[in-house]
Amino acid sequence: MSFTPETPLPPPTQRKALRPIPLLIFSSRWLQLPLYIGLIVAQGVYVVLFLKELWHLFAHAFDFSEQQIMLAVLGLIDVVMISNLLVMVIVGGYETFVSRLNLEGHPDQPEWLSHVNASVLKIKLAMAIIGISSIHLLRVFIYAGQLGTETSRYTVEGVKWQAIIHVIFILSAIGIAYVEKISQDSYAAAGRKAHH
Repeated sequence: MSFTPETPLPPPTQRKALRPIPLLIFSSRWLQLPLYIGLIVAQGVYVVLFLKELWHLFAHAFDFSEQQIMLAVLGLIDVVMISNLLVMVIVGGYETFVSRLNLEGHPDQPEWLSHVNASVLKIKLAMAIIGISSIHLLRVFIYAGQLGTETSRYTVEGVKWQAIIHVIFILSAIGIAYVEKISQDSYAAAGRKAHH
C-alpha cells in the first residue's frame, strides 16, 4: 500500500499510540531531514553556478562563436536539469519518506506531487538522469570533429564509454518502468480477485 497525499489520515481520536520500539523506528525517518536540507543548500550552489555561467555568456555574447554560445547554453540547460532533479528528490523524497507537505489546494503545488510515490519517483529520477546524460553527450558530440587532435578535450575511448553509459541509463529506465508496470498489473489483478 502506497501512501500518497490523497490517503486520508484517521481522526486523531482513532490513532493509536505506538509502543517505544516502533515509535523509535518510525521516528528515525526524521534523520533524513538534514539530508534534504543539504540538498537545498546544494541547489543554492547550482543557482550561483547558473548565474555565473549566464553572466559569462552575456559578457562574451559578441566574442563567442556560434559553437561556443551553443555550448554555454547547453551548460545552462544542464544546470537547470540538475536543479529540477534536486527539486524532485527534495520535494518528492520528503513527501514520500519523511512527512506530508499538505499542499493540497495550494496554487503552486507541482502537478506530479499529487500522485508521487516511491515508484513514480524512481521513474521520474531515471528520466531526469537520462536527460542530463543526453545534454552531456550532446556537448561531447559538438567536439567530435576535434577527436584525435591535440586540442581535443575528449578521446575516442572516452566518447565511446559515455555513449555506452548513456545507453545503459536508457535500458535501466526501461527496466524500471517495466518492473513497475508488472507490479501495478499484479496489484490490480489481486485487487480484482479480492472483489470477486
